[in-house]
Amino acid sequence: MSTKNTTRRIIITSALPYANGEIHLGHVASTYLPADILTRYYRMRGYEAYHICASDDFGTPILIKAEQEGKDPREYVKYWHDRDEEDFKAFGISFDIFHSTSSDENVRFVQEFFLSLYNKGYIYESDVIQYYCEYDRKFLPDRYVIGKCPYCNADDQYSDVCENCGRVPNEILEPKCVICKREPVKKKSRHYFFKLSAFANVLKEWLDNNNNLQRDVKNYVLRWIEQGLQDWDITRDITWGVKIPLENENKVLYGWFDNHLCYIASTLLLAEKRGLIGKDNGKDGIAFWNSSIIYHFIGKDIVYHHYLFLPAMRLGDARFKLPDYIPTRGHLMLQGQKISKSRNWYISLREFLQGFPADYLRFYLAFITPYSQEDLNFDWDEFASRVNTELIDNIGNFINRALSFASKYGIREPSIDVYDELDRASIEEIKGITSEVGSLIECNEFDKGLRRIVAFASHFNQYFQSKEPWNKLKSDDPCDLASAYNCIYISVNAVHSLAILLAPYIPYSSELIWKQLNMHGSVHEQNWDNASVLAVNANHTIGNVKPLFKKISTKEIEEQKSKLGRASKQ
Repeated sequence: MSTKNTTRRIIITSALPYANGEIHLGHVASTYLPADILTRYYRMRGYEAYHICASDDFGTPILIKAEQEGKDPREYVKYWHDRDEEDFKAFGISFDIFHSTSSDENVRFVQEFFLSLYNKGYIYESDVIQYYCEYDRKFLPDRYVIGKCPYCNADDQYSDVCENCGRVPNEILEPKCVICKREPVKKKSRHYFFKLSAFANVLKEWLDNNNNLQRDVKNYVLRWIEQGLQDWDITRDITWGVKIPLENENKVLYGWFDNHLCYIASTLLLAEKRGLIGKDNGKDGIAFWNSSIIYHFIGKDIVYHHYLFLPAMRLGDARFKLPDYIPTRGHLMLQGQKISKSRNWYISLREFLQGFPADYLRFYLAFITPYSQEDLNFDWDEFASRVNTELIDNIGNFINRALSFASKYGIREPSIDVYDELDRASIEEIKGITSEVGSLIECNEFDKGLRRIVAFASHFNQYFQSKEPWNKLKSDDPCDLASAYNCIYISVNAVHSLAILLAPYIPYSSELIWKQLNMHGSVHEQNWDNASVLAVNANHTIGNVKPLFKKISTKEIEEQKSKLGRASKQ
């Protein structure tokens, strides 16, 4: 189950959340939860696995919101950075660092990176014709302009990216100023451009040769390259952002120039703080990054940036390696409709966690989210059904039955000579499960991995029911008694397996299982392969056994559905 690269260090990044609003279920489904599952898994495999993220503090969306609320942008992003970090922590996302693009470390790194590209001739100046609002007396870059996408004709799209087709419009159709809703005029402004077009061939070669990337996404991006790449305007006429590090310049860098560089800057800062590289971050930092396996987890709406802009910039700088993997997932729909904050058709992570345990959501989203660009749907009724049947009636029921019997009757040395075919098959289930689930997780098939765990629990539910230890323990026949105690022994070891297997998926619940088993330490400190070891020995004392989960009621679900579409939240 090893990765193709022989290194034991893995850097996993999650796409940076904009520091302009609360985290909702769509965010965690495609990016943060999958990245967290993989990070937790590799830690249990004994790898150096680091989960890197930061708040995306710069750009026009931030500035627009701050202006609308009459706040200083630095104050504004600090609030949302802290709020988002709290929500991620409550959801069990195990970041090693949650930094910010406006940090001094990232600003310095971005400016140095800009100069590297500039001095190599990959950045040049050119006049642009830019939208200007005469009413508001300001240039209107990016999300200050809204209109129709020229590629797919989708309405209400921003000029920096179409959320419908994922492309960056050369010129938005039917433009309007987002502040005053008036039609802007065009004015000349001098900007800096990155020579994206110069990297078409090398990008194509990288895409062709990297077999770790999803084929459908690669084909998607290759078509863009074939259609011709346009040089990329990387500066903006606004005040909030990374300043251009050249004399007599008052422009700032486009947010998409700096935000993904924060992956590297944050990693180097983390490595420095932990004493893994030298304080100056020089060659040590480059070697640290380049000797690691790199994952960038994203949603399909930012494919253009992570498959074209990001690798081209790194190729131009020529110091930091390109990602080995870019796991890309589709959008989350809600009750069959597109998530929309303006229509209050969304569920914030914080609000969700006020009503239900984090592990319920982690379980459901992991169960339904494939390794694909296809959109998926959060359905309240299906959520309740999956949790109640698969997590509670299946997994929870088996764990409670097995541990209750072990607590009441004790665990005895197995009588191997009494093993029947079902006993032997169940032991083989335990011995083979880590390899099966681990292989699926390493292929980013987290949904399939969880479904295999669910099937494992289902097997042992049926095993326990078929063995009928409650009847055999009443028997005077030594063979019946031995069979019952064999069942208890094997079942408790299956619970031990489940605690470890579930740890990347539902970390809070797996820790509770571990405590009820009365095992030493934390389940998150265990080696993954120990899930295939019959490690609970005879005479082991079980801890305090009680139901792990509470069923979700129809009333609770109906209350949640009734909230959708009501007046917008404050």
